[in-house]
Amino acid sequence: MSSIESIKVDHLVGTQVGTSTIVKELARGGMAIVFIAFQTTLKRQIAVKILPKSLLTPNSAKLFQQEAESAAILSHPSIIQIYEVGETEEFLFFTMQLIKGNPLSKIMSTAKKNIIPSKRTLPLQTTLQIFIQILDALDYAHNQEIIHRDIKPCNIMIEKHTQRPIITDFGVAKVLRGEESGKPLIQGTPLYMPPEQILGRELDGRADIYATGTMLFEMLVPELPIPKFKSNIEMLKTKVLNKNGMFQKKPSELRADLNGDMDLILQKALAHDANNRYTTCREFIEALEQYRSNDLT
Repeated sequence: MSSIESIKVDHLVGTQVGTSTIVKELARGGMAIVFIAFQTTLKRQIAVKILPKSLLTPNSAKLFQQEAESAAILSHPSIIQIYEVGETEEFLFFTMQLIKGNPLSKIMSTAKKNIIPSKRTLPLQTTLQIFIQILDALDYAHNQEIIHRDIKPCNIMIEKHTQRPIITDFGVAKVLRGEESGKPLIQGTPLYMPPEQILGRELDGRADIYATGTMLFEMLVPELPIPKFKSNIEMLKTKVLNKNGMFQKKPSELRADLNGDMDLILQKALAHDANNRYTTCREFIEALEQYRSNDLT
């Protein structure tokens, strides 16, 4: 079977896909390729994501369709907009909002390499603002009965001019009002998966709360205080078996401008038992807004 890296797509430049013309390749990842395109009907640049049929499997086709459909249901400033879904002889595709900016993972990585230790994290107020917006978008999605299931820094784009976070990649999202048959697939990214997701149990919005809490911890400190795991399997086992979590230090021990209230916020967001976490993203937001308000006084 072909790999995504070996797929040749130069011949697609200039071709029509739906209502758009492909301009150039933008990125590759997983099983798909993203292009910049020009939507002729509305005279604007957009993005086109394709899944070549040479890579098609029943699962990849399902996830690709699921990504488009899940995001298309949603309408929120911090959730990527999906415009059109279709198919050609060569590939499946959907068109979406073109975000001009960088993934949060790149912003975090750049900051952590700064030669000045105090500059290895973003300003606290900036971080809190980003996460309040992310949680607001997730709260909206959860109210629409959609959970993302793969929240992580590379799936959050930060717009260059507005600094607005936009959640992308709903490929493993779950529509709670839909019917799923068979045993749930264990999908996600090990660092951000809560214990119940690792165990393949039924999930709700609290899985996204755990992932967002992990991401917030990661963004607040120069380096996550976790053991040097030999493998992802070892990490997953630790998460399931250790009810105190895998973090070896509290956030306030790693950053001078944090206090014990942030420790408590993250402790609740990252609780091993989902019943001990914030019930909703709105509760998480309220805790962060209170912390932000106290920090300013």
